Amino acid sequence: MLPWDGPMRVLWLRPRQVFSRTAEESSGVVYCPVLRSSLRGTLCLGNVEPWRPEPEPSPSAQYDMSGDRAALLLAVIRDRPGAQHDVDALGGLCQALGFETTLRTDPTAQAFQEELVQFQERLDTHRSPVSCALVALMAHGGPQGQLLGADGQEVQPEVFVRELSRCRALRGCPKIFLLQACRGRHRDAGMGRTALPWFRRWLWAAPATPSHADVLQVYADVRGSSFRGRAPGSRDQADALVVYAAAEGYVAYRDEKGSDFIQMLVEVLRAAPGGDLLELLTEVNRQVCELDVLGPNCDEHRKACLEIRSSLRHRLCLQLPSRC
Repeated sequence: MLPWDGPMRVLWLRPRQVFSRTAEESSGVVYCPVLRSSLRGTLCLGNVEPWRPEPEPSPSAQYDMSGDRAALLLAVIRDRPGAQHDVDALGGLCQALGFETTLRTDPTAQAFQEELVQFQERLDTHRSPVSCALVALMAHGGPQGQLLGADGQEVQPEVFVRELSRCRALRGCPKIFLLQACRGRHRDAGMGRTALPWFRRWLWAAPATPSHADVLQVYADVRGSSFRGRAPGSRDQADALVVYAAAEGYVAYRDEKGSDFIQMLVEVLRAAPGGDLLELLTEVNRQVCELDVLGPNCDEHRKACLEIRSSLRHRLCLQLPSRC
């Protein structure tokens, strides 16, 4: 059992209740709130007994996952050592979780956009209801957070989020976006170590913490989120979960064994596929934050942390319905 299982629900359940009511009661002047998190563990607000057992959530408190599921994996493999391991690991996870998966490797920037359009069209013409969609984008990133196709041309990842959020077949259904790409060129040395480097050999020093970890923000509108360009009162920005492999402006790390984000994600979800996805992602972030990495052309250890943006209104469990 994960050490934070239980009390974390105190944190995540209440924002989802607010998100759901705001989205339903919006009268044209309020956006569905967006949660932005880099937390690494449990956060309980108020006088809560963290060891007190919580009642099982009602069926209405979580998304109905009884319908079909679809995943789109777009990955640039060329000149990205270890990327094939990410594709294999994530593809296997999607298959195990019941997603009908479409994979394309080394897409150009135009192919990124074409694949998304075709994916959306397939969902809208699907013969049976769709419960959930997952889109994973894995590529080099530009200095402003752009994705780079195999041809070196740029594509904006926010376009994928915006367009798929308008998909008719996914209205009211969770939409998951995983972005394994650099979002800039900064490298985070972390904070917390006070001992001199040569002295750490004899004196234990606490590991450094990523500079952008342990932040929780809730936006009442689309400012600071990936959901830009919406008309007031629009509800199509709800039910989206976007996970970035790095903080804005920073490098996302990968080596010949794959990326820290994708490999940790697959490991954690395979260990607890029936858990709340937001809780599991917090555990993924904790493990990523604990790593010390050596990036290309860098002789000193660096840190990384995820950025999780959510407008989910219910609990999201990816385990197959019969076992969740």
